[in-house]
Amino acid sequence: MKPKKNESGTQRKRAEDALFRAVKSLRTTAECRNFFKDLCTPAELQALADRWQVVELLLQGMPYRQIQEQTGVSVTTVGRVARFLTDGFGGYRTAVERVLRKQYAQKSGASH
Repeated sequence: MKPKKNESGTQRKRAEDALFRAVKSLRTTAECRNFFKDLCTPAELQALADRWQVVELLLQGMPYRQIQEQTGVSVTTVGRVARFLTDGFGGYRTAVERVLRKQYAQKSGASH
């Protein structure tokens, strides 16, 4: 999406911050699902879900072509996700670490 012609970087940052605060306020998976279904078109939501699936498959060591065949995501997108996973802003890594930590804690608690 292209920035609005009259929108400054400051205005764009404020708008992003407002969006991120809204996302941060959500407490359950159901709340997140409903918010993103309201916010995104079905295609946009599918693209986001596909990219997250690519992250998981990359972390499993799956080759790019196999990820493309399994998900239908282009090899270019797989490469972009891989690049941001290693050299991005740290968002994927933060989410991965928190999700895996939570999954590990749940498995550890279940096994005791």
